[in-house]
Amino acid sequence: MNTPEKKERSPAIAAAVILVVVGLGFFVLPKIMLWLGTYSPWLAAAFGAVFVLGFFLIFWLRARYQRGRGL
Repeated sequence: MNTPEKKERSPAIAAAVILVVVGLGFFVLPKIMLWLGTYSPWLAAAFGAVFVLGFFLIFWLRARYQRGRGL
């Protein structure tokens, strides 16, 4: 039972959940990077870069999935 209203609301809910989870990740990111920086500054920089790129990757993959389903 996919009503048109549910079909329109579902992507918005998914985007909101993703933004909340990533927002919490960005909140703790400095602490994690400082902790990793005690071992290696390169490791901390790589982790930060992967996290930021992962944020964009999630939305890119989500857009591809939605285009494939015709949403």
